[in-house]
Amino acid sequence: MRRFLYTMALYLLVPGALWHLWRRSRKQPEYLEHVGERFGRYPFEIAAPLIWIHAVSVGETRAAEPLVKAFSERYPDHRILLTHTTPTGRATGEQLFGDRVARAYLPYDLPFAVNRFLDHFAPSIGVLMETEIWFNVAHACAKRQVPLFLVNARLSERSARGYGRLAGLTRAALRSLRGIAAQTQADAGRLSALGATGVEITGNLKFDIAPSSEMESRGRELRALFGPSRPILLAASTREGEEPLVLDAFERIGIPDVLLVIVPRHPQRFDEVARLLDARGLKWRRRSTGDTVPADVRAVLGDSMGEMFAYYGACDVAFIGGSLLPLGGQNLIEACAMGRPVLIGPHTFNFSEATDLAVEAGAAVRVADSAELGAQAALVLSDAALRDRMSSAAAAFAAAHRGATARTLQLIESRWSRAR
Repeated sequence: MRRFLYTMALYLLVPGALWHLWRRSRKQPEYLEHVGERFGRYPFEIAAPLIWIHAVSVGETRAAEPLVKAFSERYPDHRILLTHTTPTGRATGEQLFGDRVARAYLPYDLPFAVNRFLDHFAPSIGVLMETEIWFNVAHACAKRQVPLFLVNARLSERSARGYGRLAGLTRAALRSLRGIAAQTQADAGRLSALGATGVEITGNLKFDIAPSSEMESRGRELRALFGPSRPILLAASTREGEEPLVLDAFERIGIPDVLLVIVPRHPQRFDEVARLLDARGLKWRRRSTGDTVPADVRAVLGDSMGEMFAYYGACDVAFIGGSLLPLGGQNLIEACAMGRPVLIGPHTFNFSEATDLAVEAGAAVRVADSAELGAQAALVLSDAALRDRMSSAAAAFAAAHRGATARTLQLIESRWSRAR
């Protein structure tokens, strides 16, 4: 009965979902592409045995990279289907994997659409990334005996409270899963409190993402374009409302020739941030022009996709966005893997354990607000010895926490084999 009521509510929300697609398409036209897939209609087929991985958007898609590689090496006779919810996630999948994987949207959690999806692709196994608990998807997979796993699972206290409001549905969905690989003890505890059984702690897959030689080379190229001797502050993955705070902090740094490189989290906001830079009266350039940045230019707008490792490679210190406002923060692991000192705001509930460990290791410094961000950025940029200590600590921190891919794959194979 609970699932029936949930499903009826979803049907009532379909017009709103279509309105949402249209509204988002005004800034990002890709939202009106492949709409049929959101209802289980797909224009292509896959004949080979299929491993299905669902990664909602950019962060989940990047996190899936080491797992996709591991599956490809271990099961070369299987085709991998990567499903998404957002166009940016889909674009990230294309950049990372090209034609090595198939891509599609996962349909809305409506029974007819979910059944069409499963009928069409007939996956041998399903893997949901991070915080994706879809009640009808879980029910349909269990009914068809498709082993479904939740991996790299993280669940903040806020999300746990939300799922707790649908306690019966959540418990049934979690218990229908073949296995759950949690990032941390806290995540495992919250999932178990919601009714999950057999949860294992495997760590964070993002620690296993290594920068490619191409990204390292591109980082050196960006550094040459930005100015080899200029102090460079990167504001990575900034969210709406944060850029004014970052610019306030930048104005407080007071170091001659310092360059701000600001990379918004969502590409549809590039033009919005460009207007903000104009309104502040800053002389700035777009990264996409590929031009050398003149000495009198104070800011660069990182309006390119798939270059985050290169941006980290080109900077002296990185502020990780989503953390100055109560948005939960973004992933700091990539910056640490590149050996860059990290500054992070007070709001990191989406990545709380990784952030706390990085701060404890001396790889990152937490700031309370915009004013402290400016002060700490000035301190790190002006103190070469401090910068070197934080860089070494960041690289060591990232290296010490690798291995989640192997542990996750071991969990999946141990429970998948029982189902075959």
